[in-house]
Amino acid sequence: MPVKIRLSRQGRKKLPFYHIVVADSRAPRDGRFIERIGSYNPITNPATIELNFDRALDWLQKGAQPTETCRAILSYRGVMIKKHLLEGVKKGALTLDQAEVKFQAWITDKDSKIQAKKDSLVKGKRDDMKQRIEAENKVKEARAQEIAKKRAAEAAKEAKPKAEEASEGAAEGETAEA
Repeated sequence: MPVKIRLSRQGRKKLPFYHIVVADSRAPRDGRFIERIGSYNPITNPATIELNFDRALDWLQKGAQPTETCRAILSYRGVMIKKHLLEGVKKGALTLDQAEVKFQAWITDKDSKIQAKKDSLVKGKRDDMKQRIEAENKVKEARAQEIAKKRAAEAAKEAKPKAEEASEGAAEGETAEA
């Protein structure tokens, strides 16, 4: 029975969520599976991957073939490099300690890259929010200036008739005195 490591789609329309499963290659995509070894959520940025590392490595060593997408996910989490290093240990190219040191160095480097991406996303959100607030403040100030101009014009219109009435009243008072 040929065994595959593949994705099983879950979630609703336009919001996919996948289970990473080990299944017989003849079984339907979302049908029977042998074991569920993780999950993958492509909606989040960066994508959320939960994986049972030991079980995935065990299935790969038993001969399970990952699909292209699962191979990329397993590579991203380091399962493929660990398998590669263990193959080197079996062949005698390096010792188990050397393989473990190389793997830990790779994990450290990968974690720093992931954290850098997360930090840049957070910084990008902050910068975007600052730009939106600045643009909103500019619009707000422009509106306040327009309102101030309108109020000044209205006040001038109201003051003009009052001034004319006052001058007419003064002129009437002068004529009454005369």
